[in-house]
This record gives sequence, C-alpha cells and structure tokens, in this order.
Amino acid sequence: MDITRRHLLSLAAAAATAPIRVAGARLPKPQFAVHPFVEANPKAVFLKRTNVPHKMDEAAKLREGLAFARDVFVPMESAGIPVTHRVILKPNFTSVRNERPNEENWGTGTDPQFYEGIILGLKELGLKRFHFLEANNFHSWNYRGLADINDRHGVEMNEPDRRERNFRDGFEMSWTKVPDPVVYTRIPHYAPVNEPDTWLLNIAKWKAHGMCMTLSTKNVQGLVVKPYVRFCPGWKMVTGAPAFMQPDIHGKVEDRVNRYFENHRRLRYARYESSANLSPMNQEIWAHKTCDNSQVINPGLNIIEGIYGRDGDGFGVGQDHLTNLVMFGKDRFRLDMIGMYLGGHEPGNVNLFRIAKERGMLDTFNPWEVPVYEWVAGQPVRRKLSDFTRTPMKTYYLQKDGEPEYHLVNERFDYDRVKA
Repeated sequence: MDITRRHLLSLAAAAATAPIRVAGARLPKPQFAVHPFVEANPKAVFLKRTNVPHKMDEAAKLREGLAFARDVFVPMESAGIPVTHRVILKPNFTSVRNERPNEENWGTGTDPQFYEGIILGLKELGLKRFHFLEANNFHSWNYRGLADINDRHGVEMNEPDRRERNFRDGFEMSWTKVPDPVVYTRIPHYAPVNEPDTWLLNIAKWKAHGMCMTLSTKNVQGLVVKPYVRFCPGWKMVTGAPAFMQPDIHGKVEDRVNRYFENHRRLRYARYESSANLSPMNQEIWAHKTCDNSQVINPGLNIIEGIYGRDGDGFGVGQDHLTNLVMFGKDRFRLDMIGMYLGGHEPGNVNLFRIAKERGMLDTFNPWEVPVYEWVAGQPVRRKLSDFTRTPMKTYYLQKDGEPEYHLVNERFDYDRVKA
C-alpha cells in the first residue's frame, strides 16, 4: 500500500485540527522534560500498549504517536530542557532489499505516522528546531514518507556522504573522544550531535537483525558518519579501514580485541562456535564499537516502537507482527534487554549485554532484575515481566550447526552462575 503525499497531508491536517488537551499543565512553557517518574527511575523500562487495528492504519498510528508524546513529555517552568534547544530525531531507517509489496516491508523501520505524531506532540510544547540525522540509504529516505514528513514540519535533514577532506576539516560533524576505547578512540557524528543546546530522541524499531535484534543501542549507530558507521564487517573495517580512519582506531586494537575474544571463548560465551557469515569475531567487534559509541552518545529518551514488530534479517526477509507495544526508558541497554526478551530471545545469550557489563556500562544483564512498569492512562504501574506476551521474532544471529537459518536465541541461561 503506497502512502501518497496528498493522503499524508490530509492526516497531518486532521491531527492539527483534532482536539488538543490544553489544561494548564500542558500549555507551552519555557522548558520541557521527560516525565519526572521516568527521570527518577533511569534503570526502569516502561511499556505502553497501543490500540492500532492494522499496521497500515495511518490515522491510528498518528494518534498513538501524539498520545505518547503528550503522556511522556511535559512542559516545565524550570529545571528542564529549554524549548529553544535543537531536537535531534533518530528514527530507525534501513533500505528494503527485495521486490515484495511495500506493505510487506513496512516493519523494516520506525513507523512514519508514529514518528510524525511525536513531532506534533513536541511542537505542542513550543519546540521549533528539529534535525533528522541518518548515515544510511539517502536514496530511499522517502520510502515510508519520512522525507515528506520532515519537509512538512520543517525538520532539517543531513547530507550523509562525506569526502576524505571533510574529516580533516570537521565539515558538518562533531568529533568526540572515547573515554575508555577498545576500537575507536574518536568518533565523528553528524552535526549537531553532541553540540551545545541539543537534545537527542532515539526512536528505534522492534525488529530482528543479524545482531539478533536492532533496538535502541544499535539505532544510534546511524548517527556515526560514514564510513565509521560500518560496525558490522569485522576486521575489514578495523585493520582494513581506510587510511584516514586509522589515527582514530586504538593503536593496540588487535591485541585488545583478541584478548577479549579469547577470554569470552574460555568463558563459553553463547554461540562462539558458530560458523555464520556474521561470525563470532564480527559480533565481538560490533559489540566493542557499539560500547565505544555508547560512551559518547546520551539520548534524552530511548524508544522502541513496537506497534508492529518484525522477524527476519532487518532488510527484507521477514514478516511483520501486530504487537501494539511501545517500550521506552533512559538506559538503552536495559531497554534492549527487555525488547530482546519479549522478542523471544534470552539476553544472556546475546553477547553485547555481557560485554557491556564487562566494560562497566551495565550492572546486570538479567532481564528479571530490571524494574518494569506499564504506562496506563498517563501513569506508571509496576508490573512483572511475565505480564507481557512474548512475540517470537526469529533472527539469523550466530546460527548453530543443524539449526534453521532463522531461529530464536532462547537457550536457557543460568544468570546466577555468572552473577559474580
């Protein structure tokens, strides 16, 4: 089903003229903030059920995005983020690598109407300066109408390609030194990431990928300037990276990565015997680059849009599942642990979380130790993880011998055994 520009305009017009709650607490003020309960509980994960009857119901998805923004972002007189700040929007966007009808590929990225609803809700707070940043697939940014949405709301979009000299000059990019690097000692991000007076909103998609699932931690990878953004190809984009990148790669990267890797094999990290093309070493390097990047990126909020989730490879192979769930929180590793678990996987078997804990970025990788709240009628209600239905989202992550190419990473994991 194609979404025409005229249809999107009619949806936006309908949203703009819909009744807006303008009680005193919602009137624009000089500042805004994430809901104070979320801010006060940065180790918690929040889940909000949505009510979308069909994944292509644009009006329903727009309403859910707007409702989410109204529930979770609040106006403030002080002690918040000034509404004059630039807001950086990072939805998930990937290309589609098949010839299937558009509707069958809709789950390969953040839903466009949910994204637009959030923009509308932020604009209600008085925010006016928005940036959409993405490293990949410039030629297909309007596959779901994202470019039209950005144009309609005055959201500035970056130019993703850079010449070698642009890295020397720092052209439209911001460089950040990694405090405790394994692979990257410095990372370039598209401006205005990490510049003063900016605030980052991370809007990931609930979907399977070669790294098991590509959730909020992987989503901010797309803020890294090409070709530094290539985290997945293993040594090819480390020791084999272009010469102009080499000064920003740790001088002892081979020694450091190999020492970690061999130790992880001795500790019997899950699936490190796999002969998959995205090999255990590729996964090891990806995890370390991801942890390097995570040290220097700090979203104001992380969201996983799961109105409909997707299994498969993240690009075209796979099916969408209407799941009507949005997950969010301050800590993206913890958020992703819950997203992995509810996607049918066991986080202890996904070595990103074990590596993040080893490197001091997590204090647990046990999803049952994460406080979980359901967002009901604008308020958090404490729940058990088992109160939420799991939706199996098969992936091609580190396939075992004799295992189907697309499978769940759901082997039983003894968290007590590795707690120390």
